[in-house]
Amino acid sequence: MIRVSQLCKSFRLYRRPADRLREIFLRQTLHQNHQALDDVSFEVRPGRTLGIIGHNGAGKSTLLKLLSGVLLPDSGRIERGGRITGLLELGTGFNFELSGERNIDNNGLLIGMTPDEITERRQAIIEFSELGEFIHEPLKTYSSGMVMRLAFSIAIHAEPDTFLVDEALAVGDAHFQQKCYRRIRSFRERGGSILFVSHDLNALKMLSDEVLLLDHGKVIEIGEPEHVVNIYNFLVARQGEGNAALSGVGDGNPDYGTGEAELLQVELTGAESGAGIVTSGERVRCDVLYRVNRMLPDLTVGILIRDRFGQDIFGTNSHLLDQPVPVAPGEWRAQFEMDIDIAPGKYTLTAALHAEHDHLDTCYHWKDVAANFEVAGVRGAPFAGVCRLRPVLRVESAHPA
Repeated sequence: MIRVSQLCKSFRLYRRPADRLREIFLRQTLHQNHQALDDVSFEVRPGRTLGIIGHNGAGKSTLLKLLSGVLLPDSGRIERGGRITGLLELGTGFNFELSGERNIDNNGLLIGMTPDEITERRQAIIEFSELGEFIHEPLKTYSSGMVMRLAFSIAIHAEPDTFLVDEALAVGDAHFQQKCYRRIRSFRERGGSILFVSHDLNALKMLSDEVLLLDHGKVIEIGEPEHVVNIYNFLVARQGEGNAALSGVGDGNPDYGTGEAELLQVELTGAESGAGIVTSGERVRCDVLYRVNRMLPDLTVGILIRDRFGQDIFGTNSHLLDQPVPVAPGEWRAQFEMDIDIAPGKYTLTAALHAEHDHLDTCYHWKDVAANFEVAGVRGAPFAGVCRLRPVLRVESAHPA
């Protein structure tokens, strides 16, 4: 368990290293204060995962360093329950001149393991890391993915009460990333608390019970993952060149834009069902009714399908399809037709009006959860996973005569 109350942390920024000494001797202020965290409060209970999101420099890594004890706060209170370990900056606590095996000893002691615990878990750490004979080689010969394997393996085998992860899982191959995520879920099911910093929005939605959004050191929002991620997407879009005046986020799902074009109605219907409940494999039509308020020669109309976890399943737009849409003032209806070859479940439809290929530079109107629909049942052969790729199976002798 972790409880944080009114946490603040600032840093002194100097233009030149020598200004630190000059400030002491001349008794002049030669620095600027950077407020990395400002009045941050939250709680993570046992068995829960808190995702942390924000742009670069928002204060995410500083927060994890404070929680792990690497940094001390200027003010505020941190209550920790039990041992905390994790992956902060890749390679933290390692000596790259020593072998992987020697680093297990050193790093294990640094994160609070006893010599007996290290001896007992050494083989399990080596096996989980899948480094093989490389465990006897110096870390300076390792790739970044191999360093991540060793760091994660040591940290998770320390059997902490709280596990901190700061982007480290972005390094490495897909096989080991999936292995790490499985171990993280198992850790959480056993009652462990997790704080997870990542720019992988789908991973945040899947792993987190709540998401904390930081912006310039302040808590902007904390709550249900998809809702907070949608607000983060709005903040990212607002940084675009044509989006400085972007507005419209309310208490519900983000619904924002410059207002130069507006979404009026969005609906998905099945060709046979005639409703928003369709069968996997059925032909469907997405109707997007919109209004253009002034001539917009670069206008693009797009849709995005998300599953019940908020993961992006499929998205397309008129720019990607290389099909121009009406851009003169007036009301228009765009229709996307496709076979809905996705697994049974509940889905949402996001719609957007923007310039060119995406909404990050100029967003006229973006609406999350513009419509809901459900896929019930499968037409044809059943399948596993999220989407159907319609394979053709052939079997022949491996040794033809």
